[in-house]
Amino acid sequence: MKVILTEKITKLGNIGDAVEVKTGYARNYLLPNNKAMRYTKENVALFEAKKAEIVARHENAKKAAESKVDAVKNAKLHMIRQAGDTGQLYGSVSSRDIARELKEVAGVNVESAQVLLGSPIKSVGVFDTKIALHPDVIVDVKIYVAQTQDEIDALVAGKKLTFGTKKVEEESVSAEQSRDEAAEEKVEEVKEEEKTEEAPKAKKTSKKAKAE
Repeated sequence: MKVILTEKITKLGNIGDAVEVKTGYARNYLLPNNKAMRYTKENVALFEAKKAEIVARHENAKKAAESKVDAVKNAKLHMIRQAGDTGQLYGSVSSRDIARELKEVAGVNVESAQVLLGSPIKSVGVFDTKIALHPDVIVDVKIYVAQTQDEIDALVAGKKLTFGTKKVEEESVSAEQSRDEAAEEKVEEVKEEEKTEEAPKAKKTSKKAKAE
């Protein structure tokens, strides 16, 4: 479908550009959000008549976005998640999660599409991404993901988290020791039971020998 852009769209075009896009993208996103108009002679004329107004609206939106840059830069995007022994998350951190966190900690509303994350985060660590407050206002941010706030603080301080091969080994050895100890206790219990059973037999044998 051919449309006229009424907003600058990253990687698509500037205000007033006539571009070909997928029909679904136009119908589900561009047109209902007033980011584009269907390309027709009537709409071309309408756009030209309203171009100054549209450009002014664009500039106002850009200024509004610029006013939020500091809030986004200073936002503590700390995501506490459960993870396994290797640091892999039980789940992931998505663009939607980051947009929600940004609203909670900085009061800045963005859509998940404005979080230029790419693939969801699936491990503990520090991750770089961008927040597109406006097509012309894109802010670099860091996402800190860990299991506890103490681990988050360590990441913020530039420290690396270690995932407990040693700890796991210690736990494994401890478990083996516990199993061995339990087995030894069981053997001792069996020996005691055997002694208890053999004691009456020994007494009977002794009495029989005396009688003879």
